[in-house]
Amino acid sequence: MMGTRFHTLRGEQWIPRPLNEVFAFFSDARNLDKITPPWLKFEIVSVDSNPITAGSEIRYRLKWHGVPMGWTTEILRWEAPVLFVDVQRSGPYKLWHHTHRFESQGTGTKISDVVRYALPFGLLGRLVHTWKVRGDVESIFAYRRKRTEELFNQDAK
Repeated sequence: MMGTRFHTLRGEQWIPRPLNEVFAFFSDARNLDKITPPWLKFEIVSVDSNPITAGSEIRYRLKWHGVPMGWTTEILRWEAPVLFVDVQRSGPYKLWHHTHRFESQGTGTKISDVVRYALPFGLLGRLVHTWKVRGDVESIFAYRRKRTEELFNQDAK
């Protein structure tokens, strides 16, 4: 996609749970709903395999500021239990490429996310990104980190 401006979001967190347990949670597409903000009205439509693996396709619906949209994700790369990559096949972005990494670290697991994304519509897309989308994407991932921590700490009790 020559000429496309990409945006990158990076995040890390440490969870006091073993690598295999953390990876298993993220390998189950049904858990995506548990770590997605309620304001997105997220709903899984279909998952063609569970647990997910390379080539798996997940279809879902959500609402962004009240606007309904569909999204289809494909698992492009799968290296259990340390990495998987999902890409948007259809949805609101021109490009969405999300790398999830998992690393055993001490008595827990370090989770790292790198998301590269681009909006359609050239200059208009860049303006909307600056005005609204960047903050929303950051909020979604902050919520995910918080919920992931809560869920794993709750399970540890």
